[in-house]
Amino acid sequence: MKFFEVIFGEKIYFILSFFIKLFLIYKGFKIGKNFYIKNFPDLKLNAEQNNVIIGNNVCILGKIDIRTREKGYLKIGDNVKIEKGCRFVAAREGKIIIDSNAVITLDAIINGGGDIYIGKYTVIGPRNVINSNEHLFKKNQIIQQQGFLHKAVFIGSDCWTGANVTIAKGTKIADKSIIGANSFVNKDTEESSIYGGVPIKKIGERN
Repeated sequence: MKFFEVIFGEKIYFILSFFIKLFLIYKGFKIGKNFYIKNFPDLKLNAEQNNVIIGNNVCILGKIDIRTREKGYLKIGDNVKIEKGCRFVAAREGKIIIDSNAVITLDAIINGGGDIYIGKYTVIGPRNVINSNEHLFKKNQIIQQQGFLHKAVFIGSDCWTGANVTIAKGTKIADKSIIGANSFVNKDTEESSIYGGVPIKKIGERN
């Protein structure tokens, strides 16, 4: 695509977006107006029905990976921006909801065996991993055969998570929270507060 971009400029991606949108609608996606994407997504759609909804003015800046299983549900709200390398897995009866004006940056992984909600105007930093599931790990059974525990993750509005943050199942990041780079979120946060560390601890508040 870079070759065509040099020749035709940015408009080549508007043409590409039109054809990708038609293909995704054929695959069962529901997509709003002004959809923009810079590469064909990788798709693994094994859900009972393709519960993928993409709102208006969604901008995807490279190749991403979308996977659905069982009754998994993915909704991307209006004006959301997603950078390249991101992976979304909606499985079981889990719902992944990315609310309006959120930004999901480079190489984020969002695993939704349980529900995951990302609030309005929130920025998810590069290489974040958000898990609403966790492997069981009994010693007398092969790890691949043990299954998972599932519990919802809630990330409020106007939050910011730095690079390389891991967010564990069952946690709630309150509105306006900031999570420092390289942190492990294993407990709830307070509104308008700043956290960092492995595991996180409160280190300040937003002014």
